[in-house]
Amino acid sequence: MTNTARPKIIVIDDDPTGSQTVHSCLLLLKWDVATLKQGLLDESPIFFILANTRALTPSEAERTTRNVCNNLKQALAETNTQDFLVVSRSDSTLRGHYPLETDVIAAELGPFDAHFMVPAFFAAGRITLNSTHYIESDGVRTPVHQTEFAQDSVFSYSHSYLPDYVAEKTAGKIVANQVKCFTLEVLQQGTMDQLMALNNNVCVVVDAQQQTDLDRFSQELLAAAAQGKKFLFRSAASLLTSLAALPPQPIAAKDMARYTRGQKPGVILVGSHVNKTTRQLEYLLQQPGVRGVEVEVSRLKENPDQAPAMVAEIVSQVNTIYDQAKTAVLYTSRQELTFTDATTRLAFGEAVSNLLMDILRGLPADLGFLISKGGITSNDTLSNGLALTAARLLGQVIPGVSVVITSPDHPQFPNLPVVLFPGNVGGDDAVAAAYERMASI
Repeated sequence: MTNTARPKIIVIDDDPTGSQTVHSCLLLLKWDVATLKQGLLDESPIFFILANTRALTPSEAERTTRNVCNNLKQALAETNTQDFLVVSRSDSTLRGHYPLETDVIAAELGPFDAHFMVPAFFAAGRITLNSTHYIESDGVRTPVHQTEFAQDSVFSYSHSYLPDYVAEKTAGKIVANQVKCFTLEVLQQGTMDQLMALNNNVCVVVDAQQQTDLDRFSQELLAAAAQGKKFLFRSAASLLTSLAALPPQPIAAKDMARYTRGQKPGVILVGSHVNKTTRQLEYLLQQPGVRGVEVEVSRLKENPDQAPAMVAEIVSQVNTIYDQAKTAVLYTSRQELTFTDATTRLAFGEAVSNLLMDILRGLPADLGFLISKGGITSNDTLSNGLALTAARLLGQVIPGVSVVITSPDHPQFPNLPVVLFPGNVGGDDAVAAAYERMASI
């Protein structure tokens, strides 16, 4: 099947990092009809709508998803786009607003014959075997419910066997034995007949241990869709690789420093608080070309009026480091703050993000590159700090870590390469590796 016969793949992404296995496509930070038409008319077979719903409360996430879908219906009509697939891209460690988002998409853009749960993300060792989702690291395979991600204060869960996860998250509206399981054995035998028989938005969980498992499955999905079946996807990034079937990225990962402006130093923003990020930060701060600047968020919690003074202090420190031809690493203090409830925690997270974005807007105008660590931090960097409507995805600098570029007419940072680094990706040296590539070290 050639790319010309492929449907447009519309990805509603709950944070800005789901494009981590594709390239040369648009990431949309706004979802008004005009901006969505830009995505639909772009020559790439895939585009992303960065809804950032993982950072929102359930009611906000529902409102945002419904707004995206309603505008999308109008954009599809105005561009006469008949052939399309919708993907609700979410976390490969199962955190996010499921089934809320797929329910809203089904209500607004359905009906669908099935929704597929495909959380595999191979670049980060996320695989699904016998319908159980695992994280594989250093040869050790751990069911995701036994990891720190399952203890997330907003999106906790207690099952790695995906039919049980679905039953848990839907509060029994979908019972485990109603979930269809496409195991590796099923995939190897071919799924076409089963795909054609699906109806009534049945939930299907899909095994995947390597990219080739999803390549054939995607061809069969597209063939079934061409025969009139309507499918919805709740997936991590690896399925998108197979659906889009893109050639290699134009500039190789090892050569990404070609985009660094004037070979100048950069700035690295670290917002994510998972243990993996903390280990990566510790490793990064040992590198000779960087200098750390701690953002003491407890000061903000104690006294929100401290924000302007904190911004001025930190911008001054960054400018001093930059003048020394070093890359500043801005990181939020690592101690875990406690809150009375999830809503208060999310609100404080927004206050911290606003502080970081005020700092970003004070960065040196000729900055060489920017690395943003953490999904929510990355979304805020693009939409708030840089005030982008859309960005072009260049590709990946290391596996699972994307680079986008601002437009030539950006008022403050034209042609700035921005690395979008998920919180839960890579070994201890991964952020340092991305920095070294962008800094051409």
